Amino acid sequence: MLIIDDHPLFRQGIRWSLDDAPDMEVVGEAENGQEAIKLTERLSPDVVLVDINLPGLNGLEVARVIKRRDPRIGIIVLSVYEDDDQLFQAIKVGAAAYSSKDVNPEDLLYYIRTVATGRYLINDSVLAKPNVATRVLHQFRELAATEDEQTSVLFAPLTSREIEILDCIARGLSNKEIANELSISGQTVKNHITSILSKLQVNDRTMAVIYAIKRGWVRYGYPDQGRVHESLEG
Repeated sequence: MLIIDDHPLFRQGIRWSLDDAPDMEVVGEAENGQEAIKLTERLSPDVVLVDINLPGLNGLEVARVIKRRDPRIGIIVLSVYEDDDQLFQAIKVGAAAYSSKDVNPEDLLYYIRTVATGRYLINDSVLAKPNVATRVLHQFRELAATEDEQTSVLFAPLTSREIEILDCIARGLSNKEIANELSISGQTVKNHITSILSKLQVNDRTMAVIYAIKRGWVRYGYPDQGRVHESLEG
C-alpha cells in the first residue's frame, strides 16, 4: 500500500493503525502528487490512500493518472470532510472508496482489505447520497446516449427474470422491494443477482446497471432515482 499525504504525522498515524495487520504492508509514502505518481509506477502497490487536498496536483488528479496507467490499483480517496461534489468527482476518476480522514482504524482496515480484492465500496456512499446518485445516473444516461449503436451488444446473455431484476435495481429498489414486486423470496433475488454479476463479469450491482443501461437492456430516467434504499446487500 502507498500513502499519499502532505502531513507526516497523518502518514505516521496510518502506519500505526496498520501495525497489527500482518496482511498489510506500507511500501512507500509520498507528500505530493508528482512524487506519488513516480512511486506508484516504481512500486506497483495494490492499494493507494490519497489525500484529496495535496499541494500541486490534487488527490483527484493523482488518482486519475494512477488509474489510467494501472487500472488494477485500488484508490481510496481521503478528505478532511465528506462532500457530495468530492464524492462525485472521486467516482469519475475511478476511486474505489471515499472517506473522511477521521475514519476509525477498524473501518480503514476494512476499506483497504475490501478495495484490495477489487471491490468498489464507493457504491455504498452513492446509495446514501440522493443528490450524488442522481448526478451519477445522469452520467449513465449520457453514456447510453453516446453509445455507438453499431457496436452495441444486441443479445443480452441474461434470462428474462434477470433483466426484470436489473430493471428493478436501476429503479433503486432494494432486494426486499424487488422480492415483493416480483413475488419471489429474498434469497431468490440474491441468487439471481449473483448470476447477473457472474455473467456480466462485474463486481457489484451498480456496475451491472451501468453495463445494462449502456446496452439498452433496461430503462433509465425514473423519477425516484434519488431515493435512499438499503445497502447493496439488500
